Amino acid sequence: MPELVKMAELSELPPGGSKEVEHDGRIYALFNVDGKITAIDGICPHQGGPLADGPLEGTLVTCPWHGWQFDVCTGKTPLGARLKQTVYEVKVEGQDVMVSVP
Repeated sequence: MPELVKMAELSELPPGGSKEVEHDGRIYALFNVDGKITAIDGICPHQGGPLADGPLEGTLVTCPWHGWQFDVCTGKTPLGARLKQTVYEVKVEGQDVMVSVP
């Protein structure tokens, strides 16, 4: 059953910002899209690039290693592939950014 885990504080995620967080052996990428905090699987499926280190334009993050892109709200890629990053539910409680983890 999923549980909510604190992964950041709002001050660590300014608008347009991102943060990589490791929890229980899994890498998460957190993003602030115009005040909405999102969380996706932080490892690019292409060759394991760190998605939180990539530039964020609107809702699209670009992997800094080879340019693969993913929507940080839906996990889908505009590349037309069936690939999809896992998206995790996020709740903000006060200043705490809580992510629902498996």
